[in-house]
Amino acid sequence: MSLPMIEIDNISKEYRLGVIGGTTLNAELQTKIAKLRGKEDPNSKIGAKQPTHRNERFLALDGVSFNVMPGEAVGIIGHNGAGKSTLLKLISRVTAPSAGEIRLRGRVASMLEVGTGFHPELTGRENVYLNGAILGMTKAEIDRKFDEIVEFAEMAQFIDTPVKRYSSGMYVKLAFSVAAHLDSEIMIMDEVLAVGDAKFQNKCLGKMGDEASSNNRTILYVSHNMSTIQRLCTRVIVLDHGRVVFDGDTPSGVAKYLAVNRESDTVNYLENIERSRYCQRGIVMEKVSFPEKENNLFLQGGKVHFRLQWRTTKKLLNVVMRAYVNHVTATPVGFTSIPFGDLDAGQHFETDVEIDIAGLIPGSYYLSCEFHEIDSSGATTWQDCADNMLQFEVLENREIKLELMDHTNKVAWNHNNWGSIRFQVSSDNRLVK
Repeated sequence: MSLPMIEIDNISKEYRLGVIGGTTLNAELQTKIAKLRGKEDPNSKIGAKQPTHRNERFLALDGVSFNVMPGEAVGIIGHNGAGKSTLLKLISRVTAPSAGEIRLRGRVASMLEVGTGFHPELTGRENVYLNGAILGMTKAEIDRKFDEIVEFAEMAQFIDTPVKRYSSGMYVKLAFSVAAHLDSEIMIMDEVLAVGDAKFQNKCLGKMGDEASSNNRTILYVSHNMSTIQRLCTRVIVLDHGRVVFDGDTPSGVAKYLAVNRESDTVNYLENIERSRYCQRGIVMEKVSFPEKENNLFLQGGKVHFRLQWRTTKKLLNVVMRAYVNHVTATPVGFTSIPFGDLDAGQHFETDVEIDIAGLIPGSYYLSCEFHEIDSSGATTWQDCADNMLQFEVLENREIKLELMDHTNKVAWNHNNWGSIRFQVSSDNRLVK
């Protein structure tokens, strides 16, 4: 039985807020004497007030323990400030833990920040050798792999240009390529691919997946992009306020992360959502939710079921509701329309809608709704609209295989505003009072 490549044994990392070292002995004595006399710190910035939390102790990590076996690709996820980057810095030996022990079996290649190990005045070629040496590669090893590194990074045209003229994406391409071609047993990545273009991100994820499966390389990957976590990682560790709250399979880990970080994603009261000035408010949407569901996760190939509560404030003719979906990047994806006909003033409704999402790829999406009144000439008047009123996450379903769908509905719509898909939908509308 093989031994773990990484053993994390009850590690903690403590910081003292407001405490900054690195001053001279004379300055430290001046500060101490001023404090004993109740005087202002002579070394503080002019006008700066003493923070109330000075010397407060903060546990960035609190008793974290887990093992990572050879060939595992493990995702580390959690909210901002959960301790993810601190954990990777400890494993990379950038800083030391306050308590506990870390045992590594093998050479580590890590990318914790964009441009780490790069000197801006040196060329890309020179920085390949510099960064490779920092990561533990010998010159002969870099010589042997240099052409492969440059080709993977797609940087042949700029390899002899000083990196101070590189964009952040160019930094990442070259730095990742160096780290990926190091013959290390452990590879650590901290969200650095977020600044790369989509094509290169896919290339990097494919490379990391191949390294884990074919070369038995151990990978620790931090990201807020759940789609990349699902694609690369077979195991997920969720951190919350410096503690491990989940350690297990990827789908369950993603669900746990979204549950921890959800802020009313399953129930939204819509009175505070800003409406367009063009809305006549003949209809008022009050509340939207995912009924009988504790999270906003939906499997690829399934259906999104949401419930909308709304009311009329005046008599309306030929009312139509349009629900549309945007990707989290604001790219329009698709829409559906539901007719309600003529409505009287003072009516309250509860409408359940199921949208077929078989055509959606894994990722984050927003749901929006609009109500229109359409007169006999076809002119449309907005009555109410709520943009991005619900967020939901589509998770990869590996048991299904998406096939091209031949939609025969010939309906004209505004492609730029509503996207390319006309969703198949079913609905149930109930008059409450």
